[in-house]
Amino acid sequence: MLDSPGFDPDAYLTRIGFAGSPSPTMAALSELVVAHATSIPFESLNPFARRPVALDIESLQQKLVRDGRGGWCYEHNLLFGHALHAFGFRPIGLAARVLWSVAAGAVRPRTHMLLRLDVESRPLLVDVGFGGLTLTGVLRLEPDVVQETPHEPFRLVQRAGDFVMEALIKGAWVPLYSFDLQPQLMPDYEMPNWMLQHHPDSHFLTTLIAARPDPDRRYALLNGELAVHHRGGVTERRVLTSPAELRDTLEREFRIRVPAGSDIDAALARAIAATSAVERT
Repeated sequence: MLDSPGFDPDAYLTRIGFAGSPSPTMAALSELVVAHATSIPFESLNPFARRPVALDIESLQQKLVRDGRGGWCYEHNLLFGHALHAFGFRPIGLAARVLWSVAAGAVRPRTHMLLRLDVESRPLLVDVGFGGLTLTGVLRLEPDVVQETPHEPFRLVQRAGDFVMEALIKGAWVPLYSFDLQPQLMPDYEMPNWMLQHHPDSHFLTTLIAARPDPDRRYALLNGELAVHHRGGVTERRVLTSPAELRDTLEREFRIRVPAGSDIDAALARAIAATSAVERT
């Protein structure tokens, strides 16, 4: 499923600022994950502004590489999968049910994507598209072991035949998503990708989301609320008060080249209005 015809490796490596050798080794994989995660942000501006999200390789490269944009999990992990394949890795796409901020006992559809691959005879996981807790390291596919990353510690636990990805947040293990090892094909991603753009309950239609890690912090945005989570545990919060300030924040902190257009202007204004409404309650 994840191959590389039409993929431009030089443009991709320039986009993520990678100057090393992208050989199929553990060291190179770790460097590629960090470079991608810190350079290409998670962002939901397209669905929030009712612009389409396409998953073909040309659309992925145009938006995330040439246009200086970001995207959501399918865009990130499909692009990264194509890159890994071009560099000699053999990634396999998996699907997951999001558990983060979901009520206990609720069953969600499989609307998240991650990648599995073997490197140097070791089964591994990478995920460069999980928003505010995007992995900045490579995890071993090994349950019940705390694994350090450049940011939070992560671990995998097994429940009812599935793996559950957890992160250590403020001293507590938080479940992020559950998954199994069934390989996925493009139609398995195209359907939820379409659903998240059109289902009336999709939070991507009502909330502008952006996230990007730096080596010593994570930036997170929900509509007009900006949070900066420092590695030492301190969080700074700021409420943005105008569409112009929101655009500037998206471009500066999240490194998103915000496109022009009346639909984008209206979306930024809607995000600020939603935050103001919450502030008044």
